[in-house]
Amino acid sequence: MGLLTAMGGVCFAAGTPPADVLDAASCDALVRAAAANEAATAKDDTTKHMFRSRKQTPQGSQTRLYAETQQAMVGMTVANNDKPLTPEQKKEEENRLMEMANNPDLLKHKHSQEEENADRTLRILKVLPEAFLFDYDGEEEGSAGLGRPGARLVRLKFRPNPGFQPPSRVEQVLVGMKGVVVIDPVDRRIAKIDGVLFKEVSFGWGILGHLDKGGHFLVQQCDAGHDSWEISRMSLEFTGKILLFKSLSLKSDEVFDDFRSVPSDTTFAQGVQILKAEEGKLAPNRSTGTVESESRPH
Repeated sequence: MGLLTAMGGVCFAAGTPPADVLDAASCDALVRAAAANEAATAKDDTTKHMFRSRKQTPQGSQTRLYAETQQAMVGMTVANNDKPLTPEQKKEEENRLMEMANNPDLLKHKHSQEEENADRTLRILKVLPEAFLFDYDGEEEGSAGLGRPGARLVRLKFRPNPGFQPPSRVEQVLVGMKGVVVIDPVDRRIAKIDGVLFKEVSFGWGILGHLDKGGHFLVQQCDAGHDSWEISRMSLEFTGKILLFKSLSLKSDEVFDDFRSVPSDTTFAQGVQILKAEEGKLAPNRSTGTVESESRPH
């Protein structure tokens, strides 16, 4: 069944009824279409980008440059706590990347890890329509970092489906989560998922561990150009235990921006050179010690 057919007759083109007439079946059809499209586009490795991130944790901030390549993601740290790396730190970072570029085994291991992470995300996406029940919650306008700027986005509240049986531990966290999902009905893409754990979630009958009530996560996507979307923000805050005794405490807020295309056949070594050239364009603010990038059109 095609993605348009999966919309179940829900159409948001000009002249259709307003979104406030969406019933449960229409909400479900919209989520299924978006989830199916997300899964399909996740397999597309022809569009690649370079971009920047700034990650804030209780320990401080880290600014990095990234480039997607055929072999694996290249990530280069360019600032800690908004201060440029020292010449020694910069050299160490470049040496680390070149060592990986010249070591096929390290690259293979990194690629394998990235595929495992992508597989877990894909498994979550595939069960979203079954894991939750959805209700219309209004609209919001797309903006920089959220969908397409100016686009009409549909908000849906979600809550656990009592009939959902998680197929594995990967999907187990969904049974204790509720929140809001924001969807672009034209592009059939998920612009935001904002969820909170309203109860403790155990893994492996509590033997392997649990996540505490109150945990929160936020993931946003944006149109990065060339008919492709990228994650623009990821905020995580969870506590719990792993294997009964080891405490888990995760709190971070990471923003991604300045997306630009790179050739689809870029190798890891070429990605390193691209980031080195980009790092050289960064303009340190000598008076404050912070790092600013040259402004660029997206």
